[in-house]
Amino acid sequence: MTRPNPDPRPLTGLRVVEISSFVASPLCGLTLAQLGAEVIRIDPLGGAADIDRWPLTETGESIYWTGLNRGKRSLALDLRGEAGQDIVRRLVTAPGAGGGVLVTNAGGRRWMSHETLAAGRPDVITLELLGRYDGRPAVDYTVNAALGFPQITGPLDNAGVVNHVLPAWDVAAGLHAALAVTAAVHRRASTGTGARIVLPLEDVALATAGALGYLTEVQVNGAGRAGTGNAVYGTYGTDFTTADGARFMVVALTTRHFRDLTAVTGTDGPIAALESALGADFGRESDRFEHREVLTALFARWFRTHEAAEVGRALATTSVLYERYRTFEQAVGSGDLETNPLFAPLIQPRIGEYLAAAGPASFDGAHLRTGPAAALGADGREVLREVLSLDDAEIAALTDAGVLGS
Repeated sequence: MTRPNPDPRPLTGLRVVEISSFVASPLCGLTLAQLGAEVIRIDPLGGAADIDRWPLTETGESIYWTGLNRGKRSLALDLRGEAGQDIVRRLVTAPGAGGGVLVTNAGGRRWMSHETLAAGRPDVITLELLGRYDGRPAVDYTVNAALGFPQITGPLDNAGVVNHVLPAWDVAAGLHAALAVTAAVHRRASTGTGARIVLPLEDVALATAGALGYLTEVQVNGAGRAGTGNAVYGTYGTDFTTADGARFMVVALTTRHFRDLTAVTGTDGPIAALESALGADFGRESDRFEHREVLTALFARWFRTHEAAEVGRALATTSVLYERYRTFEQAVGSGDLETNPLFAPLIQPRIGEYLAAAGPASFDGAHLRTGPAAALGADGREVLREVLSLDDAEIAALTDAGVLGS
């Protein structure tokens, strides 16, 4: 059995039923579980479409699945039949101040629609994650393709498009979903009203792109943003290669950052002369960005003539924002995980022991953690006893009928 950490936690006492797969919806449930909610993930018999998603261990266990389902209780049901569907409805609408919450990306099913559930519990809260606002399917990578980011991502000499590997919109949608559920629970506590929340992945991407100005500048200025390669848009920042082939990302957001960068690279004189010749003011972000190519050419010589260790030591004495590019293997091997209180050892059955991240926000100095992910269906009998008060004979009958998985 998988349980959240002991009280007190912000969402202790809240029970959430989750029917989901892939990233956004499971991440919503994980976030709520880290905050103290009891999250019951319900899967179809044999698991949902993400049960074997990569990366896998050498024995074929999904590292991905266990990572997103830590701290949740697991129930496996035959969701195609009326008996399994009835159990879902009863779990969502079971009485109690902390229940009555459903999170799902399996939308369009009348048997678990908001209207159907509200008939059994008027204050029910449902959150449905969609692909597009009109109900059509979409995933992170198709949403991103239609939005425009791949057109400005990648090297400047690349004529094609470059997808990012981080499912950014899925992640943002999962966090928006957790926030929306928390807000609806807060409102229900004072008004007694439920909520039907619909959260399209496409709208999460559009809202974010709008807030950051990507869509607004087209509407206001008549043209969109051009690609800048690894240069940071609107200020000074780019990557440099050292004498021994290492790469550093360097960012000078402020005037102090920029002055320190010129000092450490020994380019004060040339930069001042360049500033005078161009009639520029490198105290302004806009001027640093506009003349970034010639600035980079001046700075690059210093990086090319120093090895990575020297560069790291020199930059560490300045205010310049920088970091050496690393692989995931190098990040894990650096020792940073061991020293960061975000991480703690977790023994995950079927996977092994590793350092697992808690919720990134600390409450009163402590990060909120969950236990490991349960095996598929491992908590079914216990959940039905606790929430629906079924006895052993009733549970055995459901198991024998193939409704409840074990």
